[in-house]
Amino acid sequence: MGGEHGKLVKSLKGAAQKYLGVGFLLGFFLVLLTYFTVSEQFAIAAPNAIRKTSPGHLPSPITPAVEEKRPQLPITEEQQAPVVHEEEKRPAVPAAGERETQIETEEDHKPPTEEDIREESAPAKKPACDIQGPWASDVCSIDGDVRIHGSAHSVVIPPSIEAGGSNPNPQEWRILPYSRKHMAGMKEVTVRELASAADAPACAVRSTVPALVFAMGGLTGNYWHDFSDILIPLYLQARRFDGEVQLVVENIQPWYVGKYRHILKRLSRYDIVDMDKDDKVRCFPGAVVGIRMHKEFSIDPAREPTGHSMPEFTKFLRETFSLPRDAPVSLKGAGDDQRKPRMMIISRRHPRKLMNVDEVVRAAERVGFEVVIGDPPFNVDVGDFAKEVNRADVLMGVHGAGLTNSVFLPTGAVFIQVVPYGKMEHIGKVDFGDPAEDMRLKYIAYSAGVEESSLVDTLGRDHPAVRDPESVHRSGWGKVAEYYLGTQDIRLDLARFEPILRNAMDLLKED
Repeated sequence: MGGEHGKLVKSLKGAAQKYLGVGFLLGFFLVLLTYFTVSEQFAIAAPNAIRKTSPGHLPSPITPAVEEKRPQLPITEEQQAPVVHEEEKRPAVPAAGERETQIETEEDHKPPTEEDIREESAPAKKPACDIQGPWASDVCSIDGDVRIHGSAHSVVIPPSIEAGGSNPNPQEWRILPYSRKHMAGMKEVTVRELASAADAPACAVRSTVPALVFAMGGLTGNYWHDFSDILIPLYLQARRFDGEVQLVVENIQPWYVGKYRHILKRLSRYDIVDMDKDDKVRCFPGAVVGIRMHKEFSIDPAREPTGHSMPEFTKFLRETFSLPRDAPVSLKGAGDDQRKPRMMIISRRHPRKLMNVDEVVRAAERVGFEVVIGDPPFNVDVGDFAKEVNRADVLMGVHGAGLTNSVFLPTGAVFIQVVPYGKMEHIGKVDFGDPAEDMRLKYIAYSAGVEESSLVDTLGRDHPAVRDPESVHRSGWGKVAEYYLGTQDIRLDLARFEPILRNAMDLLKED
């Protein structure tokens, strides 16, 4: 009896555990079914609830800010736009109290208009003035309506019609229109954008060509600076207009205009405006304010305005002055009847003069040159002397402004610079050596030794300027200029210098 009772109890316990397990399983499936049913109902009722696994539904909403950052993939034939069912396109009616919130949300996510897209995609406005930092000069390039009041040194830029006649962020610059940014004694020109076209001063004179505003004076009067500071930078800015530009000149120098009139007339076909004395408001269809030097007495084709070079500039000068020769005499394979190549020696009457010029002439003639002495006068039309220089195959002289005439040499001619004593090689290279190579001249530098300098006689061998030139350079530019440029003459050692003359002759025999 007791055994049967035990078996019965065990049997009941087993059955209970079995049914309990089945109950738990059924309960689990019932909960799962309830979950899916409620989720389905919620998905139909709620407009923003999207089943990701359900085909044919729209993707979740994306705001414009997110859309800009999200990469856009191209749609291929296999990736056609999904079909949207009519009932899914119909939004559910929001309950009371939810409409205001929903309207605000839709307004926030409203797609951008064509005007918004156009404004966002438009390139940033380029400033009118290119400010180059503490050393390089600043230049403004302005397209469109420009109004210049000369005596007020004012250039104003009204907003264009395309801009609706208004400029919400007008800017202003102060420009020194000279190639050396910190030149003393120059007046700055104010370049100012106007907020409204209605603020523009009335035009007293209206021009059909753009203006080019620059300053004379400064270091001009030195022949080298006439070219390095004005003519070459002016050429860079004016050449693009092919004469169709009017020069507006601050600090005008009548002697400069007269001496270089042929070059200035080639750059502009119009009368020069004396800016300081011009009280009229002149209106131009564009303007350039300022000129910029690429490098001393030369042009860098890679710098703005790009594409120009020294060979192009020297060709421009040859055309301006009708100089006939664009190449030196060729001695390659020349016979006895070939004319002698011509050497021009630039004469100096003041410091750095060549003390034994007659001996140098005889040495050059022994080598085979026909020698002429070049003595460029200050006030004579530069074109007259340019013709004499263009006839030379070799130009030679002591470092100084007279060597600026190298711009009139035919391309490929030989240029010999005698560098004064006193560690002046770097100055000679920057002022004439590099420009000569940029002009495609065959350049030779000859450095005078201490025994060839007059400083030995005038100061004595124990003077620091003779014994220790580096100490003079450390003391500053003033002493360098005083001793090595201002009080020194040169007597060439012909034993040292004659090989230089023979080298020049050999260079003319090359292709």
